[in-house]
Amino acid sequence: MIRTATPADIPVIHTLVRELAEYEKAPQEARASEEQLREALFGERPAAFAHMAVDDGTGEPVGFALWFLNFSTWRGVHGIYLEDLYVRPSARGGGHGRALLTELARICVQRGYERLEWSVLDWNRPAIGFYEALGARPQDEWTVYRLTDGALTELGRNAD
Repeated sequence: MIRTATPADIPVIHTLVRELAEYEKAPQEARASEEQLREALFGERPAAFAHMAVDDGTGEPVGFALWFLNFSTWRGVHGIYLEDLYVRPSARGGGHGRALLTELARICVQRGYERLEWSVLDWNRPAIGFYEALGARPQDEWTVYRLTDGALTELGRNAD
């Protein structure tokens, strides 16, 4: 049901990212190209990793998890940051999301990583309920900040 992504999966990963963006009501934000995904996942220095959820009967991809390593200065070890987890609506309830998270947890345990973290939109009640049923807990004391587009460019240009 779960396998490591291969370069041949890039077109379907790209499609699934677009589907996720539609679900999250932000299709205009999903600007990554297939080539960018290929470079990030399979280039000379991969910076991200992916696993595919496939239908047991057909072998067709129905979801994916895309992740990268983070590091905790407090714990002194790496962890996994789950950037995207998506299962197509037609395949939800079939255990694919749980299997993807189980695989990432297995990687954490095997490699001595002490955290598996991700963000979820506050309106996505089905996902929140799913994550909490697995034992995940929100980190309410933290607020995510982000610099992008013009603000990032302006700050970066002022570094000189």
